[in-house]
Amino acid sequence: MRRTLVVAFLLMSLAVVAPAAFAQAPSSSSTDNWVAAWAASAHGPYPSGNAVAQPELRFALPSPADGVVDQTLRLIVKPDRWGARTRLRLSNVFGTEPVTFDDVRVGLQSSAGHLVHGTNQRVTFEGGQTHVTIAAGTSIVSDPVALPFVTDAARPLLDGRNLAVSLHVAGASGPMTWHAKAMTTSYLTAPHAGAHAGDEDDRAFPFTTTSWFFLDAVDMTAAPGTPLVVCFGDSITDGTASTINGNDRWPDVLSRRLHEAYGDRVSVVNAGIGGNEVLGPKTYTAGHPASSGPSALDRLDRDVLSLSGVTAVVWLEGVNDLAAGASADAIIDGFREGVRRLHARGIRVMAATIVSSVGSTSAHGTPDANARRQTINTFLRTSPIFDGVADFDAATIDPATGGLRAEFVPNSSTGGPGDHLHPNRAGYAAMAEAVDLQRLMGGQKR
Repeated sequence: MRRTLVVAFLLMSLAVVAPAAFAQAPSSSSTDNWVAAWAASAHGPYPSGNAVAQPELRFALPSPADGVVDQTLRLIVKPDRWGARTRLRLSNVFGTEPVTFDDVRVGLQSSAGHLVHGTNQRVTFEGGQTHVTIAAGTSIVSDPVALPFVTDAARPLLDGRNLAVSLHVAGASGPMTWHAKAMTTSYLTAPHAGAHAGDEDDRAFPFTTTSWFFLDAVDMTAAPGTPLVVCFGDSITDGTASTINGNDRWPDVLSRRLHEAYGDRVSVVNAGIGGNEVLGPKTYTAGHPASSGPSALDRLDRDVLSLSGVTAVVWLEGVNDLAAGASADAIIDGFREGVRRLHARGIRVMAATIVSSVGSTSAHGTPDANARRQTINTFLRTSPIFDGVADFDAATIDPATGGLRAEFVPNSSTGGPGDHLHPNRAGYAAMAEAVDLQRLMGGQKR
């Protein structure tokens, strides 16, 4: 009872803390150590992609060619760890026109699109500018932003809390770089609604989306040597069939396990894209996109190697290559190439075996695809090129049917029987439990 009262008191204290309490912001420092605390691999342009539980967006985004027009997006993201200072990476890599942001802010989400009073901080760029124009095909990192409410990165009351990143676009953005499968609700104003990034309430944000736009990474300050684990893959990493707003993808469950073991001395981010392949498509441009995004090998530099502080990768991929007809040998060669490039940067790579799609009505579930899958899994389990193996297949398979265990099939996102391809919430939890934490962390003690 006493513990319950203490927790309740602390929660109320965070909710009502006055802006004056934030006056002692950390000073700017060129010696900050940055580690990615959240990521969402950019692809697009909108609407090319595989969103889940997406509301009808024709009122909020009537023209994909125009994108957002004098609108504010309030994007809700969950940092894997907190720091006293943050910085944002905004991406226009799949845009075809320059996009201008003239009011960008970060604050602590209260509920829905509301912010905790006094936490909304202005973000600047290029040494203090409040507006920035990002050329087509490029991205930009913001100046460091103090988060005065983060007085202790390990503070329990921040565990699981969300950051609200509000972006006002001046004029029309043109085609929007986005991440379709956010599995998280974010908020949009109406077209021509003007700048509302500074609003603490969400009255100006009537529309919702389950996708993220323009934002593809959030860094936090961390102690030197804080490792970053990147979960790299396709829709099974991106979280299809897990719960909306539940943070129940296998990378989320892995994150919780790692934080239980190592506290805030680690960070985990998700670099999955629904439909992604190791090898294909052969070419990917803003003018000729594919819903799967660029291939894993094409996006490896931007979505993994460019992230701040990356030390290890868990790589789960290949099922979409199988459905596209790629040979087991070609997919294995793709893994070899990716591991070579990661090892060249001193990054550990843990292979993840491909889960079964037997019973799926798509090309993923054919007997031939399953035979090639088993060949690849044998390679993943036995090849000395990897620094460890997470046997997701063994953790989820029903030996009697060769498919996913029955309790892992029903869809946790939108309901229904499931597709026998994407595990549900329970299946993702079983996958995350199959990861050897010490091996992933290079033997680092708990």
